Amino acid sequence: MKEVILDTETTGLSVQEGHRIVEIGCIELENLIPTNNNFHCYLNPERKVSEKALETHGYTDEFLSDKKKFKDIADDFLIYIKGKKLIIHNAEFDLSHLNNELKIIGKDLIKNEIIDTVVLARDKFPGSSNSLDALCRRYRIDNSRRKKHTALIDCDLLSKVYINLIDQKEPKLNFNNEISDNNQMLKTKISYLKKVVKPSDEEKKKHDQYLQTNLKKNFFN
Repeated sequence: MKEVILDTETTGLSVQEGHRIVEIGCIELENLIPTNNNFHCYLNPERKVSEKALETHGYTDEFLSDKKKFKDIADDFLIYIKGKKLIIHNAEFDLSHLNNELKIIGKDLIKNEIIDTVVLARDKFPGSSNSLDALCRRYRIDNSRRKKHTALIDCDLLSKVYINLIDQKEPKLNFNNEISDNNQMLKTKISYLKKVVKPSDEEKKKHDQYLQTNLKKNFFN
């Protein structure tokens, strides 16, 4: 199954207060390797960005005013994530906003399998800070580009954190099968080289007769 690292930025924290999505970023992974099939868009939230959110991501009302609305990209987004596992840091936040946007336009809620990297981190490092920045520091991942919280940069960092959290530093390669195949080939070659065919008594007798006959011919000729 393909996986999608997903992140959103919003006008504020709570959908109950009417806050909306201003950015969606997705990076697709296949066997933990980015496929370059990314999804990204800025959105006009149809409301003002809160001061706290502006400090976090830096997207002004003016910048967002000419962007598409969620309803304009909803179908493309749903097609993109269809059948894929979603990897999200603090999934409750992003899913609440995405499902709110889908509800507003009368679409079904997201039913994908979800992996919350905050939950993975809490299980692995109980009592430690599990923010994205803290995990980058723990795994020595360069997050110097993260001046603000922007969706695609956060997705890129999260993809590296995720691979470390599941203890899979590199994509799995099936060396066992290769070793098994090579051993079988070696056994076959050894078996072939060890095989000795012994002549029967009758064959020995005919061979001696052949030698005697040909030696006489060669001698008298």
